[in-house]
Amino acid sequence: MKHEVNYFERFSNWATTATGSSTAFIIAGLTIMVWALSGPVFNYSQTWQLIINTGTTIITFLMVFLIQKAQNKDSKAVHLKLNELLASHEGTSNRMVSIENLTEDELDQLHKFYIRLTELAEQEDDLTQTHSIDAAQKNNEVKSQRYHKKT
Repeated sequence: MKHEVNYFERFSNWATTATGSSTAFIIAGLTIMVWALSGPVFNYSQTWQLIINTGTTIITFLMVFLIQKAQNKDSKAVHLKLNELLASHEGTSNRMVSIENLTEDELDQLHKFYIRLTELAEQEDDLTQTHSIDAAQKNNEVKSQRYHKKT
């Protein structure tokens, strides 16, 4: 699959990798040490303080956007991978694909469903039994009936 990466995409990938490296951390630490050691030379003046405050503010401001871009890309990739897993497995609910687009109330409702699913699973003796969102109650009843017929 050929994909064209624009200049900003390439730069942000490079910058994310570079700023997340040990080298970047060491450079940042050394910068702070040099600044702190230069305090007596500049008599701890307001200009001396302003230099570090301005520098760190600018870097932090830019890093927020860089980190958010990297996080958005990573999150999208993870969602796509999970969607592929959901779509490819028989017995899973395809309604869970793109669940990230649901409202907070809808997500809360699903959370309550999974709490109930956990309660049903705890009633079973076989830990390998699974349920999908679409068939949990029915599956639990059928599985329980089969289990009780065996015993």
